[in-house]
Amino acid sequence: MRLIPGLTSAATAAAAVVFALVPASPAAAAPVVQFTRSVYNSPGADTRTNSSLNAEYLTLKNTGKAPVDLNRWTVRDKANHVYTFAGNVTVQPGATLWLHTGRGTDDASHRYWNSGNYIWNNTGDTAYLRDPAGTQIDTCSWKKGTQPVAC
Repeated sequence: MRLIPGLTSAATAAAAVVFALVPASPAAAAPVVQFTRSVYNSPGADTRTNSSLNAEYLTLKNTGKAPVDLNRWTVRDKANHVYTFAGNVTVQPGATLWLHTGRGTDDASHRYWNSGNYIWNNTGDTAYLRDPAGTQIDTCSWKKGTQPVAC
């Protein structure tokens, strides 16, 4: 061990332990809740029936090791249509949550935007996930098409 000028060998050893415990620079953490899939073009004709609207959805997954409370988090598109998670919306580790465009009864795995119109543009769009402070957590983008996309 090389001595630090002006310090004893014991002080130099203690300093070395402190430096070893402190990371050189924090790595950017991957989002714990992230988009995994977008079905932006529901199958068949766009009839605006509730079943057609609910066939348009996004999925989010908790990839972390602890539950995540999504209360007051938002999902929005480029046109600023905003869905705000409300109430007890806890996503367990490894669990997936579906956010459907149409109407339905919210439960632990499925949430409903309650829109009478399609949200996601078939010509291309971006979904933005933000926490209650407005910090962007994740995005999912696609170009014109008809197929679901993995985010």
